[in-house]
Amino acid sequence: MITTFKAKLGLSSLLILISLAAFSETEKLQEEKELEIVNFKSIKKVLQDDGLSEEAQQKEKQIVVLKKEQVKVDNSRYQYPSENELWGFVSEYWLVKNAQLLGWDFVKPDYGIEVAFRTTLEKLGFYQKRFKILLLNTPSMVRASLPGSDGEMILLLSVPFIRSLDLSKLEISLLLLEDYFRMEGGYFKKGAVTDKLTKLSGTNFHETKVDMSMVEELIKNYDQQINVKGYTFQQQFEVTKKMDAFLKGTPDLWNSYFKLLGKIDRFVKTNVQYKDYVKLYPSPEMQVKWLSPDEKVY
Repeated sequence: MITTFKAKLGLSSLLILISLAAFSETEKLQEEKELEIVNFKSIKKVLQDDGLSEEAQQKEKQIVVLKKEQVKVDNSRYQYPSENELWGFVSEYWLVKNAQLLGWDFVKPDYGIEVAFRTTLEKLGFYQKRFKILLLNTPSMVRASLPGSDGEMILLLSVPFIRSLDLSKLEISLLLLEDYFRMEGGYFKKGAVTDKLTKLSGTNFHETKVDMSMVEELIKNYDQQINVKGYTFQQQFEVTKKMDAFLKGTPDLWNSYFKLLGKIDRFVKTNVQYKDYVKLYPSPEMQVKWLSPDEKVY
């Protein structure tokens, strides 16, 4: 059963983190205040006679240790998330920012795509893979795969596209499997990564200004990668050959994939609404040739 994916405001955790850091102040520890109340020098003889001088020294040592720990805690509030966490935040932020264009927040029936895709993954030996499927109510963007946090991936797919092609759940699962392999190959991150992301992720910004341009640059790169650049012929060739290698052991899946590519090739050639598909995913015709046993094209 497909879970309706409600994209949350990416970077919310980061913004809360920054807000907390801005108002954080180091306060004196309770133990330190207690020591300040008493003038130990004036009653040193009494303390020594009562055996309390050593106890006071131990307490002072404890305060030194506790103050060091407090500094560590305070500094941890001024921390950029790790690179893995930032990818997840920015993906969700991009989805929210483009919610109106993508039309992902609409009432839809249970297509059973999530179950079908997980079944396909497990049939090929991929278990316990974390993913979310986000159906789009728009023909303007056919498909995409975005990096989530902690190894999760976000798979996007256009409902008008799958309806126009009258795709079965198996065919949809094979499309998603392609996008799964693209994400596994790291193509999206390679196309969208910035120097600032690599440099700043996981670092501390205590006593410095937060560089929010890192997020702005990433969002622009997301737009470029998803809507303009797409994937190269070499990347598409690698994905196609990987699909070939994994599906060969299951002839029914391989045949379905081969026929699916032919169906998409004929469709995008005759439907002007999807003329840009081959610019982003080059190209179904070449994929068919790469898989054809009688003709090898490199």
